[in-house]
Amino acid sequence: MDRRQHRRAGGTAGMVGLAVGIAAGVGLGATGCSFSGAAAEDARGAGDPVTTLHRAAGTLRAAGSSRAATSMEMATGGTRVTIRGKGVYDYRRQLGRLTVRLPQDPAGNAEHRPITELLAPGALFMKNRGAGVPPDKWVRVDIATLSDGNLVTGGATDPYAAAELLRGTRTARYVGRSELGGVGVRHFRGTADLARAARSASAGNREALAAAAKGFATAEVPFDAYLDDEGRIRKIRQSFSFVNGRQRGTVAVASTTLLYGFGTPADVRLPPSKDIYAGRIAENQPSEERNSGR
Repeated sequence: MDRRQHRRAGGTAGMVGLAVGIAAGVGLGATGCSFSGAAAEDARGAGDPVTTLHRAAGTLRAAGSSRAATSMEMATGGTRVTIRGKGVYDYRRQLGRLTVRLPQDPAGNAEHRPITELLAPGALFMKNRGAGVPPDKWVRVDIATLSDGNLVTGGATDPYAAAELLRGTRTARYVGRSELGGVGVRHFRGTADLARAARSASAGNREALAAAAKGFATAEVPFDAYLDDEGRIRKIRQSFSFVNGRQRGTVAVASTTLLYGFGTPADVRLPPSKDIYAGRIAENQPSEERNSGR
């Protein structure tokens, strides 16, 4: 398979086919906060917001692992598409496993079996993508060839990539304290730059974020981040925008990641080469499925 096929894998048609919604439905909604005397005192103790957010990815790496719930949502052509995922992530090895559920049909019935996704530096592995792929085989996608760096295409933003995007934070402010699932968190709101994040990212995410900086409609990514008192990300919501070539318009995608259960074992093993599908994938599937690499 040549690189032109891989580039088509990251096309906007593929992103539209997979774009998505938020797993915040696990009951971790943020409560409201007021700027009382206690909140003002906390603001003084929050430190410089930009510096705090630059450190967030490193803090996750030190934490080792956690459970993760993801979601993306996109509205285009009067239709809202939502995809949810749940699984575990190992921040030191940058490996994750998610079970991703695609949207229901208009009658409310599930159209697809859940997809198992393995997240790894430079690659996305998917199982149960259909399209004539044998049920015991995996489809592999080379992330560096996706125009969005797999921040959107896979239907779930890689949790560590989402954290490393914060290394590109240009402006941020402290909003106040709130609570997620019984854990006190500090809420920050700001804007990150994908190109700047790529320059500071780990080797595993550098190419992906650089590709996203060029592939999205804008390299600026607005976000809301909720960090616990140890500096670990508990929730992050990021807004991406890309040009939909078919409709000649810009499409907004909101990606939300929830992290909890820190220290949960994350035994993620990538499939051997013999289990990776090398055949042609059906033409009626999104472009990234048709043209994924070996």
